[in-house]
Amino acid sequence: MVTAAQQTASTPDAARTFPKGFLWGSATASYQIEGAASEDGRTPSIWDTYARTPGRVRNGDTGDVATDHYHRWREDVALMAELGLGAYRFSLAWPRIQPTGRGPAVQKGLDFYRRLTDELLEKGIEPVATLYHWDLPQELEDAGGWPERATAERFAEYAALAADALGDRVKTWTTLNEPWCSAFLGYGSGVHAPGRTDPVAALRAAHHLNLGHGLAVQALRDRLPAAAQVSVTLNIHHVRPLTATEGDADAVRRIDALANRVFTGPMLEGAYPEDLLKDTAGLTDWSFVKDGDLEQINQPLDFLGVNYYTPTVVSETDGSGTHTSDGHGNSPHSPWPAADRVAFHQPPGERTAMGWAVDATGLYDLLRRLSSDFPKLPLVITENGAAFDDYADPEGNVNDPARIAYVRDHLAAVHRAILDGSDVRGYFLWSLLDNFEWAHGYSKRFGAVYVDYPTGKRIPKASARWYAEIARTGVLPAA
Repeated sequence: MVTAAQQTASTPDAARTFPKGFLWGSATASYQIEGAASEDGRTPSIWDTYARTPGRVRNGDTGDVATDHYHRWREDVALMAELGLGAYRFSLAWPRIQPTGRGPAVQKGLDFYRRLTDELLEKGIEPVATLYHWDLPQELEDAGGWPERATAERFAEYAALAADALGDRVKTWTTLNEPWCSAFLGYGSGVHAPGRTDPVAALRAAHHLNLGHGLAVQALRDRLPAAAQVSVTLNIHHVRPLTATEGDADAVRRIDALANRVFTGPMLEGAYPEDLLKDTAGLTDWSFVKDGDLEQINQPLDFLGVNYYTPTVVSETDGSGTHTSDGHGNSPHSPWPAADRVAFHQPPGERTAMGWAVDATGLYDLLRRLSSDFPKLPLVITENGAAFDDYADPEGNVNDPARIAYVRDHLAAVHRAILDGSDVRGYFLWSLLDNFEWAHGYSKRFGAVYVDYPTGKRIPKASARWYAEIARTGVLPAA
């Protein structure tokens, strides 16, 4: 006898109903949307410095104004309510709350987030706060940044300030967003702030981001109500071999260690992978890992946040090839320490405006792997979405069928994973608004809501209306 679940899973064009209580939301990041870069005590972050450095960001764009969310937050919350979102994942700007990365909080900075969360709650939208989405106070970078242990200690102090101020409003917290990008794009390839290109510094940064996470979890637990949920968000790379050869399988293993297990190992299992330590032994002896660090890092979590956009395809090479096809920017410096014998390949098929392959099977495979590796840990899709070359037509409408198709396919993959046993509790569309897309500036549009940058006008795209219906009903309609 074929069950209804089996029939739904095997019928691509069937409507799919998500579990009751499944959380539907959208996400943003502080530097990408807030603007007000020097208001109310905020000081420069590493992204302010990086963006103002000639040649770093396309067209010389900066986040000085961005989408002006700092002044238009009430309008943006009204948009979320209109779209029927159940949750909003946003990040706190560390230099807005603690401008030097040390000492007491600036109340005007905290007041902004108090007003924002109060408005969200009034509209029935659950606030989900991320402590760190890449905007390290520049003063801490000047003192050494994430490669230094002191930055992890300062991060825990900042977490405590945020929890004390917002813990009565915010019940769901994330420590770090995509620490891989912070460590390996920021300190390895230099295509993200602070723009350093030192593979050993990248490995040191990865460890101290891990340590900062563990210390912050403890600071949050000490201050938040018992019912609060604490998590971390990782951009787990779904790594596939180009061919079935042993060499390509080893390339997958090597990149999986550098992309994924460098974080999941210490955070979720209390140890760095032995193969990672062996692979990088020619660069460092990992003596920056001190006694007790792994116990501090390995803290219980309520769920794991998963960001997914596209799979990664690799092969073995002789070391003479290029690494710039890995989808993480163009730089003569690799974000993959001790992986010079790995080549990256573009999968065939449709691509987004970022040049990333559209492949929802990677999300399904990734969720099933995580459920197998960590069967007791619930999962939440904290980012998934796509950039396309959107524009407003003469009538002021923004039609984006490619984004609808992308999200539909990925939600179908999530639904299939749930049916097959993965404990996935929610989905956050990236992003609520078009915004500052890091080194790409304003040239890439990920938003469900179109932003006319000269005027700041918001226009919900067709995908926003389509997603709103899913958020309202919990049903993914047939294609």
